Amino acid sequence: MDWDPLLLSLEVALWATSIAAVLGIALGAALASRRLPGRDLFDALLTAPMVMPPTVLGYYLIVGIGRKSAIGELWHDIFGFHLTFSFTGVVIAATLGALPLVVKGSRTAFEGVDPTLVAAARTLGATPARAFFTVALPLAAPGIIAGMMLGFARGLGDFGVTFMIAGNIPGETETAPLRIFNDVQGGHDRSAVIASVVLTVGAVAVLYTVNRLTRRPHT
Repeated sequence: MDWDPLLLSLEVALWATSIAAVLGIALGAALASRRLPGRDLFDALLTAPMVMPPTVLGYYLIVGIGRKSAIGELWHDIFGFHLTFSFTGVVIAATLGALPLVVKGSRTAFEGVDPTLVAAARTLGATPARAFFTVALPLAAPGIIAGMMLGFARGLGDFGVTFMIAGNIPGETETAPLRIFNDVQGGHDRSAVIASVVLTVGAVAVLYTVNRLTRRPHT
């Protein structure tokens, strides 16, 4: 059993979750505000990757950041390599899968914060930013962490988008799901079983933790 694909998947998922957390918490907080015009439409656009076919998402990425795109050419000119068929491409694919879950979790968590507590902090002289970071964010933390954990699990298990945008290059872009696919195709059943069991145990552990974090206290 080669553990490198699993380690690569773990590294990708950590990067993707970190990026999705920064973007997702900010977007979730914005979507939780009733003063944001068209917030339900924005929410639908941001969470559409959860239900769209991976091939469609992969195609959009190829068009948007591929070698023939403006972004792809600019990236190559600055950094000297293409986003497609690279580790960075794998991270982008995983982030695309993780972001909607972080956004959903953050929005739900912020909507569950009692607005009177934030208003009380403002009355006591706190700026909007201070009230957000000292009152709203800590109260919403369990829901946000739950969304991040789901995003981590999603990034860890991505297959379709990663395959399209980053390929299946051993040692570079071959994540654990892609390795399982290769093992099944090559008749290496034992290796496929081990990797599948590890990913399954990880997914169950994440879901169990999420359930514990989002469980309502007994009244």
